[in-house]
Amino acid sequence: MSLFDQKVSDLHEQLHKKEISVSDLVDESYKRIAEVETQVSAFLTLDEERARSQAKKLDEKLGTDEAKGLLFGMPVGVKDNIVTKDLRTTAASQILHNFDPIYDATVVTKLQEAETITIGKLNMDEFAMGSSTENSSFKKTKNPWNIETVPGGSSGGSAAAVAAGEVPFSLGSDTGGSIRQPASFCGVVGLKPTYGRVSRFGLIAFASSLDQIGPITRTVEDNAYVLQAIAGVDPMDSTSANVEVPSYVNALTGDVKGLKIGVPKEYIGEGVNPEVRESVMKALATLEKLGATWEEVSLPHSKYALSTYYLLSSSEASANLARFDGVRYGYRSPNSNNLMELYKNSRAEGFGDEVKRRIMLGTFALSSGYYDAYYKKAQKARTLIKKDFEDVFAKYDVIVGPTTPTPAFKISEKTSDPLTMYANDILTIPVNLAGVPGISVPCGFDQGLPLGLQIIGKHFDEATVYRVAHAFEQATDFHKQKPGL
Repeated sequence: MSLFDQKVSDLHEQLHKKEISVSDLVDESYKRIAEVETQVSAFLTLDEERARSQAKKLDEKLGTDEAKGLLFGMPVGVKDNIVTKDLRTTAASQILHNFDPIYDATVVTKLQEAETITIGKLNMDEFAMGSSTENSSFKKTKNPWNIETVPGGSSGGSAAAVAAGEVPFSLGSDTGGSIRQPASFCGVVGLKPTYGRVSRFGLIAFASSLDQIGPITRTVEDNAYVLQAIAGVDPMDSTSANVEVPSYVNALTGDVKGLKIGVPKEYIGEGVNPEVRESVMKALATLEKLGATWEEVSLPHSKYALSTYYLLSSSEASANLARFDGVRYGYRSPNSNNLMELYKNSRAEGFGDEVKRRIMLGTFALSSGYYDAYYKKAQKARTLIKKDFEDVFAKYDVIVGPTTPTPAFKISEKTSDPLTMYANDILTIPVNLAGVPGISVPCGFDQGLPLGLQIIGKHFDEATVYRVAHAFEQATDFHKQKPGL
């Protein structure tokens, strides 16, 4: 039995009693990486020497008051678009293949203050653009449940590393479902917090009005501990919200009596696999037994979410990625005779196909003559989608539905058809457009592949989302099942 089969709180208790050491946890992580990494390919960079050195320092604190934090000594993997001082951060792109940041992202600083240990940086779709982690310019990550299938994306490495037992938890980022969708595919727990709940300072931007960092863990309780550590206002990020952070762990009561659940008919209708729909209906029956009630509701403008998202996110990406020009840092083309050639060649050689596709779409949507027809109209549609959520939340505590319309698909199955790949995020994208929190928890299996239940809450009400997720998790055993790597 792996140490990482246990909850963080159990590991903390064993550390406190000196039954295990921080070095044991770090050893466990690198031992497991050595065993399965050739199959899973979750990590891009390992930080073994520094991690082992930190572990020895933390071992000296065991048994003292300095070792009280619940995440003390816990190994963590960090998605490779979150900057880490002196530890290579590439966003899985050739344009940043040699980039060693000179500062830490705020979430990394907060985890260091909680005295976690960074094991390494995790693979992803290049610049977080993708739903399968097949767009990484370095390697393709595999799903630990079946290495012929994708782990989801763009945080595929973050979800696969947790599912494979390489780290007890990881950080991902979610722009249109990039935490929840891979969490669903890999049978783990993934939360996208409310926009502004967690600082984006140090996150390499894809779409600034949509991006949000969040935790991927084995259990809901672990997820609450990690969010507790990374949430809060940050003077370095003007979009982080000055809203009090409650105790998420105290919300894990297991009690959902009287809770009102809305189930959008658009989320369980056409395009959703029968097996996925059935697993959601069984999950709702479980929540009913626990005392909650549910009714079918409508989010009528969600049918516009996909086109709205790809116009807005690509437009923001077009602006954000203009900074990668071959001049200040990152890849610089050696085949240039003047400044204009340097710009063109560095970007042409450094960016992958999917990134170029979205830059071109975004630049087109922002261009003169098309701005009103596309970008402005998409912003209006976003407002309507946000209002749909507000209308439902006026009567219901949470919204529940599937995380993805299907289980994980085969590697290379959808790479030739970008539109089919984009449609994979159809159930997660509206949550980002509205800025509300959403979590994916394991709720079943289809032909041996995990399925996820998505629980969506009101702005800054992660506590209720956790309460429902935890109650469901405790009433089932899907989270206890592991891939047979």
